[in-house]
Amino acid sequence: MSDSRSRYLVIISKIIFFYSLFYVVMKILAIFQGAWLKANLVLTIPFIVIAAIGGWLLKKNRYYWWYVILGAIIISAIRYYEKEWMVGLHQYFS
Repeated sequence: MSDSRSRYLVIISKIIFFYSLFYVVMKILAIFQGAWLKANLVLTIPFIVIAAIGGWLLKKNRYYWWYVILGAIIISAIRYYEKEWMVGLHQYFS
């Protein structure tokens, strides 16, 4: 793999990892400010998994395109449908 492609892979992997951590922290802060507990916790599960895998990969200093592609798809899907899923989950748990 060329040097520039591997550099992009490392940068994007770190962005996905740190974004996942940031999202989890923001949801926890939202819960403490009165947001719906169960709905927010359910929506953070994929981000916790992405962050755990990313942390393990960063620790091992290994970077894979499958992590980047899968992380981007999951993050995009959750962020796009977040409002509808939040309301649906809240109604489900209520």
